[in-house]
Amino acid sequence: MPNGKLKRAITLGGGGPAAGLHIGVLEALAEHPEIEFDVWALSCIGAWVGIVYNQIDQEKFKTARDRAEQTAQFFRDGVFRDDESYERFPINTVFGADWGNVRKALSKFIRDPNNYNELLWDPYKIADSFQDSLAILFDQISDKDDKKKFQKLDEGDINKWILNQWMAPNPVIRYLTSMMYLSNVTGLSRINYPDSQFMKNIHFERLKERNPDDKKPTIFHNAWNLDDQKLALFCNKEMKDKAYVGGIDASTLCACSALPFIEETVEMNGKTYCEGALVDTVNFQSLLEEHNDLDEIWISRIVDTKQVRKPENLHDSLANLCQLFAASVGEDDVKLFKYHVKFDEPCKWKGTVVEIHVPAQINFKWNHSNLDHGRALGKAAAKEAIAAYEAARPMSAKDIPTARFINENPAKDRKVVAQRNEYLRQKEIDENRLKKAILKAKPEMDPALLSQKMHWWVDAEGKKVEPNDKGDHPENSVPYPAFALGIPAVSEFYEKLTPRPDVGQL
Repeated sequence: MPNGKLKRAITLGGGGPAAGLHIGVLEALAEHPEIEFDVWALSCIGAWVGIVYNQIDQEKFKTARDRAEQTAQFFRDGVFRDDESYERFPINTVFGADWGNVRKALSKFIRDPNNYNELLWDPYKIADSFQDSLAILFDQISDKDDKKKFQKLDEGDINKWILNQWMAPNPVIRYLTSMMYLSNVTGLSRINYPDSQFMKNIHFERLKERNPDDKKPTIFHNAWNLDDQKLALFCNKEMKDKAYVGGIDASTLCACSALPFIEETVEMNGKTYCEGALVDTVNFQSLLEEHNDLDEIWISRIVDTKQVRKPENLHDSLANLCQLFAASVGEDDVKLFKYHVKFDEPCKWKGTVVEIHVPAQINFKWNHSNLDHGRALGKAAAKEAIAAYEAARPMSAKDIPTARFINENPAKDRKVVAQRNEYLRQKEIDENRLKKAILKAKPEMDPALLSQKMHWWVDAEGKKVEPNDKGDHPENSVPYPAFALGIPAVSEFYEKLTPRPDVGQL
């Protein structure tokens, strides 16, 4: 807790065209300048949002709100396409094909004599293919005595015949197919152009500390090393983690979002990299290994399986292919992180985790309306998380007996809070007075633990109980304040602390 402030980290996960959600989260956080982040753990599009946000000139744009707006402007002008254009050209503005490399790859393929080997099938195999075609035909024709009726070929059989008996033996189709799939082109598009104007608009040098007084947050992102088959980390400050490779620049940023097949892999220092988010979406392990003194971790994970809907075209299908994997990996990463935080010994981390839950109403289009819609949804989701965080009260890790999780299930949490507040209202229980009474009755009790317990529901023995998925608690359970007030010693002090009418009021 440097300088008496809570040490916080924020994780921005992958999700491509759902980037507006991240930006909306930053816009909501900008309204609470007291919530500052010392560490940014990033992956895929989260790395782009986090790095663009942190490289903005803070002398020119002094407030977090200004920087969030500039981040939105960067993506609106440089990445997302206007709705009218996107309607008939559904590709973002940076996913251009690498035409120079495509030309070289095709030229190399054409000139390589090895690519003409096996171009013509063995005559016997061609004869077999012809025989198979005749067999399919004759199997459908009725015989002379009409014992076997004519059968219509199933569409699946026709398509299989076209693939295997017509296309596969055809030397022209074989050549063109092998040229398309076997040329040295590793992705549909390429964005790794460090000297392009688009990449120059990101000032990576601003992420570094220029002097001892120039304090910058720690910012790191991942990528997957295809040669060594391991995760690589890139950071604006040197890391102790063995996965640390070096600093952040244009190529590392492109590598962290180089989704296989969609984008070309990135070559750096003799190694080949692709996106790391499909392996580790939120970098929890590296985050706690490097910063075990964190008080809080805020999680902004922008893809969810509920966002994946029935596709209407290849655009939707390709988006679903990418996002369904990202969503499931991200969900599992968060679940594993919670498990390790709760049960790992002896190095159990005892901070606060604040989850910002992603709305399901987002789509996977790279157009302006989806960007704006995502910003609005992300801002609303973050405001809900911030409200839950403020209600639970900020606390340093050293004051928390066990890790606490805020906004895990917003819908359920809202119901639980409403039930608790209504119960206390009906019983006319003053929480502040009750806390003082409890501490007088039990002076050795940790005030921080008491603050947590005040939000519990407990059974008849005072043991914490959890609500079910609908937000309902077990029968005969009550809010902890009601349980505590039922203890005679606490009740006695509570009555003594109750304000009485003054004689002067007579």
